[in-house]
Amino acid sequence: MLVDGERTGLTAYRDRGEQRVFHHTEIDDVVAGQGLASRLVQEALTDVRNSGKRIVPARPWVAKFLKGHEEFADITDPVRSDVLRWLDTEPG
Repeated sequence: MLVDGERTGLTAYRDRGEQRVFHHTEIDDVVAGQGLASRLVQEALTDVRNSGKRIVPARPWVAKFLKGHEEFADITDPVRSDVLRWLDTEPG
């Protein structure tokens, strides 16, 4: 995410077949509390829908966001132990 041309946040993911596994989200303190993290995740998840993939919220921030946004429930997969092992062992 860019604000005034400066990177202020990101949500990191890795694709695993038809799943997009979100494993990290961060927002710089300078823009915290402005609703930008929600906007960042909203746009990232909309991109997942548009790409035809499925969401796997492997870390807490995206999972928390999804609890309040049922519009993504139809493309969300549970975080299973095999996905977590994959994250830990696959390069990238």
